[in-house]
Amino acid sequence: MNYTLLVWFFLCFNSLVYAQYVEPEKKDKEAILKKQNQKIIYPKQQFDSITAKNMLAIGKGKIKGVAFTRARQNKNFGLKTGEKIYANKIKVILFPVTPYFEEYYTLWKDKSKNNPKRNTYVMMSNDATRYRLESITNSSGEFTFPDMKPGKYYIYGTLDYTTTYTGNEYTGSAYNGYGGRTDYYSPYEYYKNSSEFLELFIEVKSDGEIVNVKLR
Repeated sequence: MNYTLLVWFFLCFNSLVYAQYVEPEKKDKEAILKKQNQKIIYPKQQFDSITAKNMLAIGKGKIKGVAFTRARQNKNFGLKTGEKIYANKIKVILFPVTPYFEEYYTLWKDKSKNNPKRNTYVMMSNDATRYRLESITNSSGEFTFPDMKPGKYYIYGTLDYTTTYTGNEYTGSAYNGYGGRTDYYSPYEYYKNSSEFLELFIEVKSDGEIVNVKLR
């Protein structure tokens, strides 16, 4: 085995080792759902690709934002009242708000139609899904969509984070010479994984406008 072939074999082997999960294509996801006898609901109107393409054409405006959430605190009944958690290196996706998207969003928010517990899912067509823009945040949660035309847009992202909590664990008791009892506790930490879905509707009102937003 020559050196070049050995290097190629090593790279392929490592790629296989670290490729732990490959996300199925959207059409494959639909096939899986249908095979499991799960109902998929689409908007009734036909998707207009020309309208979506024109809305995503190059303009002079810009959407600048910061994506973040606040930690949920048990002491405040799970409300998001804790410190800010910035979205570090997450994907923010933008869709033009076409009539097709408006119908999709209304269906998607309707729990009587979009309800995994009842095996029903609301989805967009493959063509509609293609007409989108994507941006990756930096470590401070900042993101930008440049070259935007005037229009209405919808952006979203998913922020996963881990919260650290502290507590005191009872470790035992002891009695002293006066008949009293002393309880002993040891401090400990525990962790909770959370996931926040961040979404926002935005409007660029004039060509060249810079719109600053908070995605939270």
